[in-house]
Amino acid sequence: MSKSRLFASVMAANYRCLEDDVRAVIDAGVDGLHFDVMDGNFVPNITFGKDLIAALRPLTDLPFDAHLMVNQPDLIAPQVIEAGADRVAIHPEAEGHLQRSLTHIRGLGARPGVAVDPAIPLEMIQWVLDDVDYVLLLSVNPGYSGQEFIPASRRKIVALAQMIREGSHDVTITVDGGVEPSNIAELAQLGADDFVSGGSIFYHRPATDRVREFRQALS
Repeated sequence: MSKSRLFASVMAANYRCLEDDVRAVIDAGVDGLHFDVMDGNFVPNITFGKDLIAALRPLTDLPFDAHLMVNQPDLIAPQVIEAGADRVAIHPEAEGHLQRSLTHIRGLGARPGVAVDPAIPLEMIQWVLDDVDYVLLLSVNPGYSGQEFIPASRRKIVALAQMIREGSHDVTITVDGGVEPSNIAELAQLGADDFVSGGSIFYHRPATDRVREFRQALS
């Protein structure tokens, strides 16, 4: 397995000093920034969209990872890609045709991903694994930052890793939700490749020390 990557979820940053917070995690050595784009319909919360991604894009060349929790991914995906997103994950239960939407994301120059809620069965994505670069496996219910890791997600990581391996798919697993220095090594051993963490990075200062904790846990 390639070196695990750590993405800082911008939703957990302090919006009153957003640029300072984002610069701090970049300087601390995260591998990318994660953007949870919510429309208030697919999930109850509303966060941000293309304008914020475009505003932060000049700060770094690190990968920008957009998770679209929206009813109309075909409308939003081109916007966030134009704004600077390198990876875009969409949900199988959103409006539209999943395979076609994933192909369109790739055609726009981004890496497509499919996002799986805790209660969504893996069978809903098995026939698009040839069309994605990664699966964003949610280990909390989508919509809010700071939730605790759902224990059943461990078994789901194992099952997904087996599905990818048996199908010889060139796909990585990104785990998002409740990822902490205390559990990240175990999740990697179960089959996860990359990790998204929000409050567990932004709420623990200084960011340099916190990112170091994650790195040491994975070493």
